[in-house]
Amino acid sequence: MATVKRFEDLEIWQEARKLAEEINKLATSTALKNDYKLKDQIKGSSGSVMDNIAEGFERDGNMEFRQFLSIAKGSSGETRSQLYRVFDCGYISEEILDKLTSEYRQLSKRIASFMTYLNKKDYKGNKFR
Repeated sequence: MATVKRFEDLEIWQEARKLAEEINKLATSTALKNDYKLKDQIKGSSGSVMDNIAEGFERDGNMEFRQFLSIAKGSSGETRSQLYRVFDCGYISEEILDKLTSEYRQLSKRIASFMTYLNKKDYKGNKFR
């Protein structure tokens, strides 16, 4: 694996960003835009995925990075759950639900795989020297 210098280079962050953008489009182009609480919740959780990947990376060590990846993975699950609520409220079609929940499941798997990769590395971080 090539050395990554910036969180923006991480494929999982790029994917999380793309999905957060899709959620934002739903929040502004469907009737979800009028359901302020649910709209804010799903925009928050989808943004939390990419934000926690970035924050963990910037902590300069695998121990904290893994913790933030775990939080990002949890936020991915939270977003999936909220997508079911969005569907149940009639704001999106089953086709959109299936597409987005599938993409979030894949992202969760990729985050978990990256956590496993980091678990095998010795570098703990500057804070733990």
